[in-house]
Amino acid sequence: MNLLANIKYDFMAHRKGALFLSLTLIVVALGSLFTRGLNFGLDFTGGTVVVVNFDQSAEVSAVRDQLETAGYQGIVVKNFGTSTDIEITLPPQSETEAEDGVDEAKLSNEVVEELRLLDASAALVKVDYVGSQVGDELVEQGSLALLYAILGILIYVTIRFEWRFSLGAIAALVHDVIITAGVFSIWQVEFDLTVLAALLAVIGYSLNDTIVVFDRIRENFRKGRKATTEEVINKSIGQTLSRTVITSLTTMLVLLALFFFGGALIHGFAFALIVGVIVGTYSSIFVASTTTLALGISREDLIPVEKEGASLDHIP
Repeated sequence: MNLLANIKYDFMAHRKGALFLSLTLIVVALGSLFTRGLNFGLDFTGGTVVVVNFDQSAEVSAVRDQLETAGYQGIVVKNFGTSTDIEITLPPQSETEAEDGVDEAKLSNEVVEELRLLDASAALVKVDYVGSQVGDELVEQGSLALLYAILGILIYVTIRFEWRFSLGAIAALVHDVIITAGVFSIWQVEFDLTVLAALLAVIGYSLNDTIVVFDRIRENFRKGRKATTEEVINKSIGQTLSRTVITSLTTMLVLLALFFFGGALIHGFAFALIVGVIVGTYSSIFVASTTTLALGISREDLIPVEKEGASLDHIP
């Protein structure tokens, strides 16, 4: 027997507390985004990535110290899949490099030669370069992608449901994106294209949950003629809670596996989705429905009252 099936609980009684929590998290997130900003990765800032292989396991801290001692500033060093492969991200070291680019072959050879002083087995695996102009374009295009996704969702929900529902859905999505981005800003986790893709996935995940709740609200409005709006929303959330919890838990199991065992390449992607699933599950219950309730949704908004004698209007 499903213990979460048709649960009866007054979710809307806690909407003021949920509003306070959400506003607090949003203020903290925005404060960090404006003061600390995001730790943009190579995809957005431009620079060079060098992957070096060693015969034995290499200490990330030792590699970082060796390169910083050699004069390389602002570098990011981490394992690349295995403990014997090291990925080194080097931002432009001067304004000239930022504007005119770098000689990839020369830079990678210099890095490898420096690391051979630490371990003679150091060997170049690959080198990638992204120009600053490309990075600027990706920032602009990524921001537009998020904006277009939110506008598209606004139009879709308005057509399928009602404008109050659409604003509730958008409030939940903006809430999720701001808080997730804020977490990346607070902890300064690298923000690259995979994280941007994760944010778009969070939008889709959160919307799916919200649409399920909204669909049940609309259905219960048609059934419960005497029920108040709060009662209808509470009943709808209770009826869909089982589905929400099971979906979130199964998704979380996969994401945790990716986070702990997937390697550095998808670490940021998995982390963004973990945060997004947690925040998205919360927002589909408390933010979207609460916003719709605050906007004054009622049964009459979804089921227009038929005029008396409307069925005879076609008779001359």
